[in-house]
Amino acid sequence: MTLRVVGGLIIAIGSLGPGIGLGLIGARAMEAIGKNPDAFGKVLSAMLIAMAFTEAIAIYSLLLAFTG
Repeated sequence: MTLRVVGGLIIAIGSLGPGIGLGLIGARAMEAIGKNPDAFGKVLSAMLIAMAFTEAIAIYSLLLAFTG
């Protein structure tokens, strides 16, 4: 029982930071594109790479929760 609770807490806390980070990355990218539409390609590629790294942190916490 405690293992399930601990696993749930790991997933909850481990996904809180990446969730906030993904929102901030997306918001700042849209702001940058709004200010300079010509930089769409550069902003998009940097945003996708940053989102992938941020999402990897959430996946690591998910793996940690299930493997113990």
